[in-house]
Amino acid sequence: MARALDTVVLGFLGTTLDGGATAARWERWRPSVALCQHPDLLVRRLDLLYPQKARPLADTVIEDIGRVSPETEVARHEIEFADAWDFEEVYGALHDFAKNYPYRPEREDYLVHITTGTHVAQICLFLLAESRRLPGRLLQTSPPRKGDGPGSVGSYAIIDLDLSKYDRLAARFDVERQEGASFLKAGIETKNAAFNRLIDRIERVAVASRAPMLLTGPTGAGKTQLAKRIYELKRARRQLGGEFVPVNCATLRGDAAMSTLFGHVKGAFTGALKDRPGLLQRANGGLLFLDEIGELGLDEQAMLLRAIEEKVFYPMGSDRQVESDFQLIAGTNRDLGARINEGRFRDDLLARVNLWSFHLPALRERPEDIEPNLRYELEQAGRALGANVTMSREAKERYLAFARAPSSLWTGNFRDLNASVTRMATLARGGRVSVEVVDEELARLSALWAGAGAGAPQAADEALLEPLLSPEALAALDRFDRVQLAEVVRVCGRARSLSDAGRALFASSRLKKSSANDADRLRKYLARFGLDGASLLPAASPGGEGP
Repeated sequence: MARALDTVVLGFLGTTLDGGATAARWERWRPSVALCQHPDLLVRRLDLLYPQKARPLADTVIEDIGRVSPETEVARHEIEFADAWDFEEVYGALHDFAKNYPYRPEREDYLVHITTGTHVAQICLFLLAESRRLPGRLLQTSPPRKGDGPGSVGSYAIIDLDLSKYDRLAARFDVERQEGASFLKAGIETKNAAFNRLIDRIERVAVASRAPMLLTGPTGAGKTQLAKRIYELKRARRQLGGEFVPVNCATLRGDAAMSTLFGHVKGAFTGALKDRPGLLQRANGGLLFLDEIGELGLDEQAMLLRAIEEKVFYPMGSDRQVESDFQLIAGTNRDLGARINEGRFRDDLLARVNLWSFHLPALRERPEDIEPNLRYELEQAGRALGANVTMSREAKERYLAFARAPSSLWTGNFRDLNASVTRMATLARGGRVSVEVVDEELARLSALWAGAGAGAPQAADEALLEPLLSPEALAALDRFDRVQLAEVVRVCGRARSLSDAGRALFASSRLKKSSANDADRLRKYLARFGLDGASLLPAASPGGEGP
């Protein structure tokens, strides 16, 4: 079984409550000493904060802790405030302390002691813990009550406070949440409302949980990049201390799969000339990203399930367990439910990895976000080439008109966009992409997508309609109705209003009517399929993809 985490407590020395230098001090309740005396709370290390002038008291308290709890290590941290009642100064100093603290979340469980210290210090510790700048739970200790009997050390409680009732505090944390969401989008100012909601949810889960996550979506939708940014966000919050270890499971086969993931010992198979640690061991304390997890063999899936649940596994050829405590993010472009029915994926593994499941739709489903992503890719290409790369206005408008058109498949999603911008930036004379360069690139993309096969447009239609209709309703549609409805949904997704969409869809027939009510005509058409036209407009459109 996995090794239990060591309990580490961070808290202030109580200059009044912990006071006393004579033998009579043992007759008083002293919170910093008492918290190390609870038989069911084994404190491996106490990080004690105090000002320099309190050093003599700290010496006494540390000596007394050594007498009552020899197994507890006490780490000294002298921290100074010019004014211990100045909220801004105290918060700033504690924020710096939390930022530079050497956390080891894979080995240690942190508790923040809020019984001692000034009220200002307690509030600041509370804020830092709730915002995850201090990645620990709150610990409150209390003195013995009447009737507890001699030798009682009082009680303690590990608490989580509900911040929803504190509006100003919630506003402070909302700013951090927005910063985290922007980080996950690489700073790209995406406009698709559904995608922005998706990223907000991912940010909340990433910060609050170490449970496995499953990222689904087509190839090139940005799963690997998003997993890397989730890791970087958690590492910045001191929630992970190890490496980011990405693995493409589609490249693993046979003994090589077992060896790569779980490692092997010398002689485990022909060619195993020395011990080799696997990638699961390398990911200890960090984040393991298993892309295309649906391609793993059933034997590897079984070992992975145990490694996720128990944090241990056996390298190939070894009878000794290896421990590894990692967070898992899995990615797939497969229907894992279908692979379970085919006997190619374990249902218990799917149940374990999709506690949090997020779908990253294709680039073509987010036409309004192509422009900010184009700017981002131009900046990235410029950095790679060591030059400032721009586009003329006419060149940019021509490229965006093509990129947003329903006929543009973007079969490779963001890989297509990245490659396209890289080519244009490389060919740009003086760092300026001209109309001629754009026209050449558009011809290249058209040729690329023309060879993608006749099934690509059909797949695009189904991908667009799947979030809107039940599987039964989608299956009941004739191919003619699917094509027509998919085009209507695309037009609505780019329109400012239902009237605007109706004018585009009924451009010819409306001229034959004496009074055309395009919005009402569109509503009636969509109602046949149980759809609300307003929900398809950009402000509420379904779908969206990573930056």
